[in-house]
Amino acid sequence: NGAAGNFLSPIHNLSPNAFRTVLMIDTVGTFLLSKYTAELSMKKSGVILNISANLHYSGTALQAHSGTAKAGVDALTKHMAVEFGPRDIRVIGICPGPIQGTEGIDRLNPKDVKTEQLLPLQRLGTKLDVANACLFSASSAASYVTGSIIMVDGGSTLTQPNFAFSSK
Repeated sequence: NGAAGNFLSPIHNLSPNAFRTVLMIDTVGTFLLSKYTAELSMKKSGVILNISANLHYSGTALQAHSGTAKAGVDALTKHMAVEFGPRDIRVIGICPGPIQGTEGIDRLNPKDVKTEQLLPLQRLGTKLDVANACLFSASSAASYVTGSIIMVDGGSTLTQPNFAFSSK
């Protein structure tokens, strides 16, 4: 599940409808797809991967709507793991951090800041890093993993700067 709706907005400019729309796309979309996937898998084992984000672990300027929605995705991942586990359906969350070549890194990071220098691993992630986490999670190597949220963020949630955006 990779449902995502996002745009930048300070809270004071965020309409209730815009906030609700992102929740509907991200959280409710993930809920519905997971629910119906699990119903189709009732007689066989499986893995549901929910793609989330790491921006709600420390708060991110201009992202209250998206962070709230992704926090809901992470909570759903845990609840679904408990309910679907007896049917041998594992549910795992994948939380990418700053990934090079993505719209998020281009829109959220100030151009004069070398984001990779702020990360413990001193580099931006790649789409392959995220794909590898998904491959591991779906493989038999992760057969005892469920309800976990795997951070694919180079340690950014440990040191995440919150760039000061003016909301004036």
